[in-house]
Amino acid sequence: MTVVIVPVCSDDVALDACLAALDKSTAPGTRVWLPDNAQCTTRGFDLIKAWIAQTKLTADYTRRGNATGEVQNMFELLTAVGDADVVVLSPFSVPFHGWLNRLEACFASDASIATATPWSNMGDILSWPTMGVVNPLPDDAMLVAQGAANMPRTYPEIPSAIPHCVMIRGAARKAVGLVDPSSFNSWYAALVDLSMRFSGMGWRNVFCESAFVGCSIEEHAADGDAAALFARWPDWQSRQAHFVLNDPQRSMRNELSSQIAAVTPPDLQRDLFESIGTETAAS
Repeated sequence: MTVVIVPVCSDDVALDACLAALDKSTAPGTRVWLPDNAQCTTRGFDLIKAWIAQTKLTADYTRRGNATGEVQNMFELLTAVGDADVVVLSPFSVPFHGWLNRLEACFASDASIATATPWSNMGDILSWPTMGVVNPLPDDAMLVAQGAANMPRTYPEIPSAIPHCVMIRGAARKAVGLVDPSSFNSWYAALVDLSMRFSGMGWRNVFCESAFVGCSIEEHAADGDAAALFARWPDWQSRQAHFVLNDPQRSMRNELSSQIAAVTPPDLQRDLFESIGTETAAS
């Protein structure tokens, strides 16, 4: 079973919103791990304790005695889950209905997929409605979720996974290795490096256009990380620039807008988990 990892942050408001959305949008029984890298406030701890007591998800909370580096922490988290498929979900994210089912369906469609990243509103290559712009969170999450569910499932390749939400295949990690805490300081850069290593070994980093996960912050590389990426992957910047200039996701953004506009009230009243479960079984 997929393990959802939500690294705990010190922003109680963001964490509260993330956990509320996670509980609302995710199938009962899903395994969720809330690892705390000595970040949680007293209020945040009370919030997590109350959430675990009432959630329909199978959730656990752990806390380190002393904080470690972001990438070292992620290295240890990925080590702890072994060969399981995992989703690393930013604590600043807001997952929309059916997000995990659709990521799992994406993985089930092609065993060569190492990472899958859904839509977001943040200023990256998979932003909707505008690429490269920090768009506001959509007002109607259910409407957007249903529009995304109606998208064609092509799962195109992208230069690298994006940290607002990424699903990572356990078999790919076993073959290629984990993130590199000795070279990078941010999860953003470490994930780019991991994606590039996957790609170099024949695995695929893809866009899951049927899932949407909003986010309230835009993540960036830490100081020194960009130089480290360029040194290890001299063509990374040109690959990113080529992707942005050609904008292969333009038609998909337009298609998502059209699908959202076409959603009717009966569609919104459907049981999303039931419909997605049928789609997953069919795939």
